[in-house]
Amino acid sequence: MTASEPLLPAPETRLTRYGSLRDRILQSPDRGRTVRWFAPLVVTLLAAVLRLVNLGHPHQLAFDETYYVKDAWSLWTLGYEGTWGENANEAFITLQQLPLDPKGAFIVHPPLGKWLIALGMAIGGPDNSVGWRLATALLGTGTVLLTYLIARRLTGSVVVATVAGTLLAIDGLGIVLSRIALLDGILTFFIMLGVLFVLLDRERVLPLIGQSDADAPDPMWGRVVWRRPWLVAAGLAFGAACAVKWSGLYALAAFGLYVVVTDALARRRAGVVLWPTDAAFRQGPVSFVLMVVPAFAVYVASWTGWFVTSGGYNRTLDPNPFVSLWRYHQAMLNFHVGLTSGHPYASPAWEWPFLLRPTAVWVGSDPGPCGIDHCIAVISSIPNPLIWYAGVAAAVYLLYRLVRAVMAGRAPDPALTLPLVGLAATYVPWLLFPDRTVFQFYTVAMMPFLVLGLAATLRVIAGRRDDPLPRRQSGERTVMIFLVFVVLVSVFFYPVWTGMSVPYPFWLLHNWLPGWV
Repeated sequence: MTASEPLLPAPETRLTRYGSLRDRILQSPDRGRTVRWFAPLVVTLLAAVLRLVNLGHPHQLAFDETYYVKDAWSLWTLGYEGTWGENANEAFITLQQLPLDPKGAFIVHPPLGKWLIALGMAIGGPDNSVGWRLATALLGTGTVLLTYLIARRLTGSVVVATVAGTLLAIDGLGIVLSRIALLDGILTFFIMLGVLFVLLDRERVLPLIGQSDADAPDPMWGRVVWRRPWLVAAGLAFGAACAVKWSGLYALAAFGLYVVVTDALARRRAGVVLWPTDAAFRQGPVSFVLMVVPAFAVYVASWTGWFVTSGGYNRTLDPNPFVSLWRYHQAMLNFHVGLTSGHPYASPAWEWPFLLRPTAVWVGSDPGPCGIDHCIAVISSIPNPLIWYAGVAAAVYLLYRLVRAVMAGRAPDPALTLPLVGLAATYVPWLLFPDRTVFQFYTVAMMPFLVLGLAATLRVIAGRRDDPLPRRQSGERTVMIFLVFVVLVSVFFYPVWTGMSVPYPFWLLHNWLPGWV
């Protein structure tokens, strides 16, 4: 890479690097423009159909909806999470008198995700299961679109972006976590929104960041850039992720470091002599302010209901509400660190790559067309096994490519490295808590990065323009065969992702490993 070569290659350069399939799709300017808006529309519509059709099934609180749906309605009616009495789950189904006590309850997750769930409930009412899940379904669909847009900006390729978006659209983990009112799908949306904003900041700022500062024309130093609206937007998005679940903080930290590292590499390419120091100690504090301060503001703002009322947990513990909130957070932290209670679907993070224990979100007794003794209805959060295992293999390949590039002194391709940053943020921290009770479905936040890495790897398999024709043809056929099998597997698993009543022997065919039962 030359000193003048940008970190993100120009779109027209990226479009011409890989094989003939893309050339045929974009062979004319008019067709190229049509595909550029039509492809994301189709992918998003596909995701919406798979997530919204029959969204109200099952019409009962499934798995941890028992916490988040009730807390959402409490936020909507009280402004904070109250205490629920007995038979509350049944009351939500029949719309009996809801046993909500205004006494503040100790809740261990921030409020934003539950406020979003509450918006759907406000439209449909507390007994409307579509309303419970509307926010997660819409944001899950939005996550697919964000994945497409991120892949498009990383690679410049409509084809690669379409593959990445489609893989996420038809993946079971994304479908299930979009059709159930849990927080993890909402968390994933805000993480991906922050990633898109970081890429937009990179495209705008990297051409400027290596220029000499007007106040410091010395080539020892580069330019310090304050005007970075997309970085502020990224901070707002990551702050929203933190306001859904604290694990969003890992994404904020990881992509904050990504910004500093890419700033440093831009300075090195521009010939700045002290490029590491310049990026870390001159531009770094500015980037920190632009990113972390908005994130903190969004997080605090998410607690507005708790601030403006007096009944929330610990609200009156101290005359200063910020002191009370701090002590509340200390109690929340102690809970999360000490959460080691057993659960039949608990799966430590080291098991996740092997997909040993996916979570059964709901098992129903709907007899279906074949009688109660022969049918079963299940919602299992298992991903499409081909997408999952291929995505894990692609991540290992990308890590190999990164190590090889670093050892050779070359700047790695962002399309191959950004997925690794996302996986580091959404997976590695969980390895630090081996005794904590965690679940396989937490990996929904990993899935967009896995499909981004998989799509980039499939692009490599498909071949480059300058490869011999037999090599390109062989690569494209291999990719197409793989994608066909992926679609067929999704069709096969769709009934157990959406709680359809199926014959018991048919359900057993989906349990490929003992822990999948």
